[in-house]
Amino acid sequence: MSGALYLGMISGTSADGIDTALVDFDRGVHLLHAATYAYAPELRAEILTLAQCEGAFDLDAFGHLDVRLGAAFADAGMTLLRAANVRAEQVRAIGSHGQTLRHRPQGAYPFSLQLGDASVIAEVTGLTTVADFRRADIAAGGQGAPLLPALHATLLAQPGEARAVLNLGGIANLTLLGADGGVRGFDTGPANALLDAWCQRHTGAICDVDGALVISGQVDPILLAALLSDPYFALPAPKSTGREYFHLRWLDARLAGHALSVADVQATLLALTVHSITAALLANAPDTLVVYACGGGVHNPVLMHALDQALPCTLLSTAAAGVDPDFIEAMAFAWLARERLHGRAGNLPTVTGARGSRVLGAVHAPWPAMPHTDQ
Repeated sequence: MSGALYLGMISGTSADGIDTALVDFDRGVHLLHAATYAYAPELRAEILTLAQCEGAFDLDAFGHLDVRLGAAFADAGMTLLRAANVRAEQVRAIGSHGQTLRHRPQGAYPFSLQLGDASVIAEVTGLTTVADFRRADIAAGGQGAPLLPALHATLLAQPGEARAVLNLGGIANLTLLGADGGVRGFDTGPANALLDAWCQRHTGAICDVDGALVISGQVDPILLAALLSDPYFALPAPKSTGREYFHLRWLDARLAGHALSVADVQATLLALTVHSITAALLANAPDTLVVYACGGGVHNPVLMHALDQALPCTLLSTAAAGVDPDFIEAMAFAWLARERLHGRAGNLPTVTGARGSRVLGAVHAPWPAMPHTDQ
């Protein structure tokens, strides 16, 4: 098993905590242990304030947050290893995506910015840490996202059958697995980001547990049409987006003149997620036979039921294929770290639009290079 264990970590667009996954690549891709470690409320609030472009930008706050997140990721990783009864020196490397603060892949100077100082992670854990996975693809003209489709294809593709993988995080993205083996993918728009933000603003809860708020509301077709008229939804792939685009100020601008209840807005936001995903699938892969869903949205029964009714094919959780829907993203960054250390490309140009395949990630080796010893 030596050299086959990698630890993947990510905090997604929802910024609710750090997903960690210990993966064994000795025989395929085997998830050994996984857990999510929630952010302290004040840390999450600070992340969201910066991610949603709220308030004045403070360079010191940015720098402090980068280091604090690096320490939080290091602590989450070591906590997982203790829970798995695995010594740090048994792990070949960490793949840390960090916390996305901005994702701006268009314009004259495209970039994607993730926080969580990888040098801090390497120093605290004593483990080689691979991070900063998006920049090489963006430098090559790509979107830098999505980065999961290659692993989706490894885990879930079936020759001769058109499938899709739907990640329901803060942002929704589709991986299209063609019957001919082709792989495409892109972000469709918001999944949980606006639903969670609206719920927290009006109820104080970080999410709409079991869809309790949404089921008490009615979809407003005028507001839904206004939301769907955003140019992003009509853009062709490759494309990607994030919370810095689909945030509450974006919603507030479109709510002007609409006198709706909190529950009606929530119901309309859920309809936005369902309509944008369904339209994207029909436009890009109408022959899809099955959609495998993963991410936090799989635990929202109202969202899953609405998608099941709207999609023209079978909808299943990735759990039906033996893949934990909560930790595919963390597993992907373990996989990407492994690809980086083996000098193999981690992107798919058919997904990101990059000029070609690129080795992704920057390597941060601990110094002095010696194994970490748990106290």
